[in-house]
Amino acid sequence: MGLFRDRARRLLGRRPPAQATDAPLEAASDEELHETVARIIARELGVEGSGGDGDVPTPISLGRVAAWMTENQFSYFVDSDGDLGGLWRGRLFYFFLFGEQSEILQIRGQWHREVALERLEEVLDLCNEWNADRIWPKAYVRVRDNGRVHVISEVATDLEHGATDEQLSQMLYCGLSTGSMFFDSLDERYPDPAGVAP
Repeated sequence: MGLFRDRARRLLGRRPPAQATDAPLEAASDEELHETVARIIARELGVEGSGGDGDVPTPISLGRVAAWMTENQFSYFVDSDGDLGGLWRGRLFYFFLFGEQSEILQIRGQWHREVALERLEEVLDLCNEWNADRIWPKAYVRVRDNGRVHVISEVATDLEHGATDEQLSQMLYCGLSTGSMFFDSLDERYPDPAGVAP
């Protein structure tokens, strides 16, 4: 929790005095700290005070995604590029908005292990088999400059007309759960040597 408190102190330290909390930071509970940081992130992402009825389709924003994560008690972060991400079952997932009006929501996951370049063809075959049999997620690989292969899952949805809270929740769960299912299948195919008794 020390790392979380340090980050909270840095975030709270940037707030104007009029928005400072009444209680000292050290006296705040972990839940209060999480809620405070979530409010700050929502404000930075531009959704604080947006209001709206959860049953009416409204434009998608990273703030709505962050609010969903807070509501569902998921931990998340905003990296130095302003991208929203988090870890689910040890796998890194990011949430992006693309398009002229940021109307395309993409949930992109990365398997927590790298693959040797010599296995590229067989991993591509696994991705192609997955894509042929299932709608979600799209599975593909990226070869890094160091020759290591990263396996990626991706679910993208065009939300030009917005989404209700329930629709957004369904899409986010879909991206996370189907990505996790794909990564589970990779774990079965390539068991971690550290997890196997000698």
